[in-house]
Amino acid sequence: MEHVELQRKPRIVVIGGGTGLSVMLRGLKEKPVDITAIVTVADDGGSSGILRNELQMPPPGDIRSVLTALADVEPLLSLILQYRFQVGTGLAGHSLGNLILAALTDITGDFVTAVQEMNRVFAVRGRVLPASNQAIVLKAIMEDGTLVVGESKIPKADGRIKRVFIEPTNVTPLAEAVQAIREADAILCGPGSLYTSLLPNLLVPGIAEEIMKSNAVKLFICNVMTQPGETDDYSVSDHLDAIYDHLGQHLFDYVIVNNGEIPPQVQAKYAEKGSKAVHLDLEEVTKRGYRIIADRLVLFRTYLRHDAEKLSDHIYQLVESWMLRKK
Repeated sequence: MEHVELQRKPRIVVIGGGTGLSVMLRGLKEKPVDITAIVTVADDGGSSGILRNELQMPPPGDIRSVLTALADVEPLLSLILQYRFQVGTGLAGHSLGNLILAALTDITGDFVTAVQEMNRVFAVRGRVLPASNQAIVLKAIMEDGTLVVGESKIPKADGRIKRVFIEPTNVTPLAEAVQAIREADAILCGPGSLYTSLLPNLLVPGIAEEIMKSNAVKLFICNVMTQPGETDDYSVSDHLDAIYDHLGQHLFDYVIVNNGEIPPQVQAKYAEKGSKAVHLDLEEVTKRGYRIIADRLVLFRTYLRHDAEKLSDHIYQLVESWMLRKK
């Protein structure tokens, strides 16, 4: 079959936060695509939590990680942005990138403008946007009825999560984020912490509604391992059911999952922390109407990570064929 070239770069919106998203974006930015990353502002732990409380600004941590992943800079500059001070009264625990974002927020008078300036200064391939210009408080109701307040406390609550919700409930989505979703050819959700990175974005009023209305191809990238205190013993369909239960609608057309074997010694290492491979219950996922792309998508160095290059290949091929079908 003759290869048909796309007339323009596919516009891809990626929604999430945390390490998993950053790993994937390092691969995706090498493709001929136009990326907009919409990132959670519910973080309240560590350096982000301190800056959020002391400076009354949205938490910068997840934004910084994603900016660094997409930045077209020397490796040394990436290391500087991610550098975390080990000592110093008031400095220990802070990452330099977080402090730069805090300084830019003060200089420009606005967090979104600060993020846009970081996009420009660090030659970011694409755009990084907070889901909202307001800090969000994430709360969880556990299966036993306990209420847990704060994103960083939820995985440590030692129970099963029934549902999460955000406050204020009437938080305004960032207009640029809504516009990016409307113009997208593909919308990706994940990988990342289900309850503390993905859902806080999807629960911002207007975000999920715009995704549902969109004609873009919609993909969920499932985590490779379960997350202690958050998705213990979850299968792939459990992840999808949790999103459906919170939003009341199916959001995705495709689910990308790992079906590669994880070496026993690696499994043992993760089991010590209460984590195991997410079970691929193929029949259950298919029964719910999702199409599955399964491949060996893991790399192991110090930690298990998605194979960013292979994952990006799957995403690009899928988006390319979707766009050509729509022509």
